[in-house]
Amino acid sequence: MRQAATSVPAGGAAAEGPDLDEVFRAHHRQVFQSAMRITGNASDAEDVLQTVFLRLVRRDGGLGLNESPSSYLHRAAVNAALDIMRRRRNARATPLDDVAAALRDHSARPQDDARLDVEIGERVRAALTDLNPRTAEVFALRYFEGFDNHEIATLLGTSKSTVAVMLHRARLRLREAIRELAGEMP
Repeated sequence: MRQAATSVPAGGAAAEGPDLDEVFRAHHRQVFQSAMRITGNASDAEDVLQTVFLRLVRRDGGLGLNESPSSYLHRAAVNAALDIMRRRRNARATPLDDVAAALRDHSARPQDDARLDVEIGERVRAALTDLNPRTAEVFALRYFEGFDNHEIATLLGTSKSTVAVMLHRARLRLREAIRELAGEMP
């Protein structure tokens, strides 16, 4: 996949500023790792990597990454990963009532703690797709990427208090999703 992303611009997408090959070499790992933390899946993370760099190739007027390629690519990776999670959810949505009994059975057995951790991670990722896209992005930046509220506010051009409110609301919704998974009453 990496070769496909680096070979496309060699065919002629000339850009002012940094060359796509240079940008790819400098930032592909960051894009992949950001996507991997959100999707929890290497194949999906590779799809995000490809999507982000193909979007750059298709941009009119060159790359346009003169000011902050790292910030732009990071946000693009987060948003593309969230898009993949939303598509995955829509493609194979299963009513929770259909699997609730099985989920409760797994949570009751201590030997299945590792499996429960995986299920909770999957449920959190799936619940992210139910959030407002901006809120999901803020949550991913904070909890998957490790940015603090001030850094997120700067990156998104908003205030720290707005970030804090969005995170609070996201945590409440995700807590409900995890409780449903564990079979607890909300």
